[in-house]
Amino acid sequence: MSALPLTALFVDCDSYFASVEQHLDASLRGRPVAVAPVMAESSCCIAASYEAKAFGVKTGTRIADARRLCPGIAIVPSKPEEYIRHHHRIVAAVEDCIHVEAVLSIDELWAWLPFNLRDEDTVTHIARHIKQSIAHKVSPFIKVSIGIAPNRWLAKTASKMRKPDGLFVIRHADLPDVLYELALADLHGVGRRMEARLHAMGIHTVRDLCAAKKSLLRRAWNGVTGERLWHLLRGVEIPDASTSKQSIGHSHVLPPEARAPDQAWPILCKLLHKACERLRSHGLLAASLTLHLGYLRQGAWQADTTAPETDSTLVWMHLLSRLWKSRPDPQARLIQVAVTLTRLVAHANHTPALFPCVLNDAADGIHAPPPTLLGEKHRQLDRTLDRLRARYGRGAIGFGSAHEARQHAPMRISFTHIPDPRIEGDT
Repeated sequence: MSALPLTALFVDCDSYFASVEQHLDASLRGRPVAVAPVMAESSCCIAASYEAKAFGVKTGTRIADARRLCPGIAIVPSKPEEYIRHHHRIVAAVEDCIHVEAVLSIDELWAWLPFNLRDEDTVTHIARHIKQSIAHKVSPFIKVSIGIAPNRWLAKTASKMRKPDGLFVIRHADLPDVLYELALADLHGVGRRMEARLHAMGIHTVRDLCAAKKSLLRRAWNGVTGERLWHLLRGVEIPDASTSKQSIGHSHVLPPEARAPDQAWPILCKLLHKACERLRSHGLLAASLTLHLGYLRQGAWQADTTAPETDSTLVWMHLLSRLWKSRPDPQARLIQVAVTLTRLVAHANHTPALFPCVLNDAADGIHAPPPTLLGEKHRQLDRTLDRLRARYGRGAIGFGSAHEARQHAPMRISFTHIPDPRIEGDT
């Protein structure tokens, strides 16, 4: 095979949430910092600065354990609005240097390299320009590591090989030897279970993985994903497999003062309201709702229900209330609540049911209109509320059931979902 050119540049922010905190607060610079979603000792770190990582603190470490591992560590509450704001500034700073092909998460993006920008000297110059642009236009305290390679998967791998503030190029001629310094778990797509599966098949190192036959990797991944990885390891560009959104949901870890059921319920309502708004923003309908409750001392409980496809907040609130009333121990204190809408279908592809399905249930004391009888008035209600919140902020108007949740359920960010503040913000 002839040498494959460099085609992808990957930008990965280093300890992003913690770096933003150090940028915002000068007293945190150079100090161990951990970011917590809830200021409770039982909560977990969602980010740690490199100073904290040196003591063994990492994402997922319990706050109490972080204090034990790193005496004097600064624990700060997360500021999602700031992370989103700086994310957009970083994207703009990169865009000033090269076109951003896609934003992959709150702290990752990549650029496809045009044919006239594939020379290694040219690409590394662009990478250094990106670092300078972010330092000048965003903050010198928010660092990024950049990987360059013949495909995006390898570029992502390269971005993690010289952290923090790294710049690493994987050339086709260096494959696969350049990857041998990595552990299997360092590779994107190799989680804990897959690593154990590979071990069972005699693959214990990245060297073993690169030497494995395509058929073996196909068997390890139970399908085409293994074949894709075989090609990616060799520098081949492979188009992304087409995907569609499978679910929309939100979860929230409850602070100590909001773990009683009467305090948790408004938060749960707020999570469902946000999920319904996102559903409508994507032009989707849902046919299934799952409620997940994590108890403080009794494990977890989950239940689900179905309905004719709808995006109505009122309908899903009716069904959520029914699930909530069916939980086994109504007085038990909670530590986490979550709602998920599934069985999604595009609104344009939806065929309404021929016969109405009545959801009212006198036994549970809830009376809500069935989705097929909602009529245009209720659809207009959802659209009007969505527009008002988008224009004036989420605090401008909302359903009463979520009113008490505002102080306990601020916006959260996962690394793979960047909230739209117009839909998921709190102010």
